[in-house]
Amino acid sequence: MATASTSVTDKRRAFRDLHVSGCFLIPNPWSIGTAKYLQQLGFKALATTSSGFAWSQGLADNALSRDQAIAHFESLVAATDVPINADFEGGYARNTSELAENVALAVRTGIAGLSIEDSTGNPERPLHDLPSAVERIRAARRAIDEAGDDALLIGRAECYLVGRPDLTETIARLQAYAAAGADCLYAPGLKAREDIAAVVAAVAPKPVNLLIGSVSGFTMAEIAALGVRRVSVGGALARAAWGAFMRSAQMLALEGRFDGFKDAASGADLDDFFRRA
Repeated sequence: MATASTSVTDKRRAFRDLHVSGCFLIPNPWSIGTAKYLQQLGFKALATTSSGFAWSQGLADNALSRDQAIAHFESLVAATDVPINADFEGGYARNTSELAENVALAVRTGIAGLSIEDSTGNPERPLHDLPSAVERIRAARRAIDEAGDDALLIGRAECYLVGRPDLTETIARLQAYAAAGADCLYAPGLKAREDIAAVVAAVAPKPVNLLIGSVSGFTMAEIAALGVRRVSVGGALARAAWGAFMRSAQMLALEGRFDGFKDAASGADLDDFFRRA
């Protein structure tokens, strides 16, 4: 089993190679244990989930501090031998100067890539205006380049997640982020085949990440045929775990029943896995 000894340089090189051709699945652990298990299953790269990690800390999504996020990245990088892509939300920054400083801190953890999203957290103005959003991507690009790192930069257009499911605006934003230095493009919330294919064509030859966060009629082969380069699941694995926990706990509290333990993992199997991990 892996010993978390692969160098950062090798991880980043492997991560870039994954984005050259084909289509790969990059699942989202929220802890060292879940990262180790996913690595053991053979996934070639992993991505953090801001929501999954926040919930594990007793927080809502988008409530993590920069330092909590940085420490989380560092722990996952140290514990695994596969590349880690970091969900860096909006960069935890009020301006581009802060954003550049924070991105530099993030890449020093050894992550192989990080994403910067264009949402603001303000319901009255849910997205940064396009010029500001582009400058944020440029600031992140400069920070990576000035650090001498080859971590990938992922530009995220959050239109569909903030109630603005406008394909034309989404494509315009992704194209602008690509021109500003993003290596990979990501528009969470896309579901229609024609929309996914349109985004892939609009930013080609740069790779596209597709989020599948719920039960989907797609197969990986069908997603690959649309030209998508990588598929992530966001907080879905964490929500699945929380679903099992909540159902079992509610059964205990409300019915005094223990049926929720029926599908529980074996403690012996878990101990055996982590002794070898």
